[in-house]
Amino acid sequence: MKQLFYPFDISLESEMKEPLDFNRRSRTKDVDRVFRAEITNVIRLTEMEKLFQVRIMDDAERQRFTFLPGQFLMLELPGYGEIPISISSAPTNKGFLELCIRRAGTVTGALHKARRGARVGLRGPFGTHFPMEKMKGNNVLLIAGGLGLAPLRAPIFHVIQNRSDYRNVHIFYGTGSPEQLLFDYQYDEWRRIDDIEMEVIVERPDPNWKGPVGLITKLLDHVEINPRETYAIVCGPPIMFKFVCARLSDLGVPMQRMFVSLERRMHCGMGKCCRCNVGSTFTCMDGPVFDYWSVMNLKEAI
Repeated sequence: MKQLFYPFDISLESEMKEPLDFNRRSRTKDVDRVFRAEITNVIRLTEMEKLFQVRIMDDAERQRFTFLPGQFLMLELPGYGEIPISISSAPTNKGFLELCIRRAGTVTGALHKARRGARVGLRGPFGTHFPMEKMKGNNVLLIAGGLGLAPLRAPIFHVIQNRSDYRNVHIFYGTGSPEQLLFDYQYDEWRRIDDIEMEVIVERPDPNWKGPVGLITKLLDHVEINPRETYAIVCGPPIMFKFVCARLSDLGVPMQRMFVSLERRMHCGMGKCCRCNVGSTFTCMDGPVFDYWSVMNLKEAI
């Protein structure tokens, strides 16, 4: 029996002519769509972290896909499961997405064995984002601890690509030891940009370490800012938020001008599993980005 073949071009669908809808409470078809994607490159960053460059395979879907700094994806590895991953690439990069993944479980362990050409599924983008528009005309402090540099990369790229929109920019990054540093090949590149300063600190130095030693709050001891003209983005382990944001408060930065990401609480991304809720707040639906004033009023958020 002869089979009939109907050519299908996804770019002709009416919804493909519309921008992605980031309001998941009113419409969920965008986040329910699974984008077929391919791993095009794998970069080893540390013993525990790898950077995956992932390309959406359909040309029309790839051009239509957009995200905002601070949002995350659900990445599906067929046969293993699905995990939430923050997006580490520049929002303007249409060629591929960059996902920094730590080996920590079944899905991430299998991903760390994947090679170029492996197929994965992507859903999203999910979540709220860092208010980069609101920060225009102000100084920006970008502060990360450990794996927190992964979600911080998107706002770093945004600031660099829109450098004239912001005043002085400081990037502060801290880890436990030098071998845990992520993206160390980019530090000098960021430092070369006018009015961007980057400082890196470790808690346990090795004999070759030449930089400062201690907790990341030490880097804030000598920063000179006008707190009424400064915004801060803080990414990292939740325990770090308390100390960094307390130090920023000492410097006079209002809590409504500090933004943190609770992406570590993510699970399903759509508020169905209830594993990320804090009281009546679902961090996947109402976050993961919150101003610190809101976090302080969410019991057991950190």
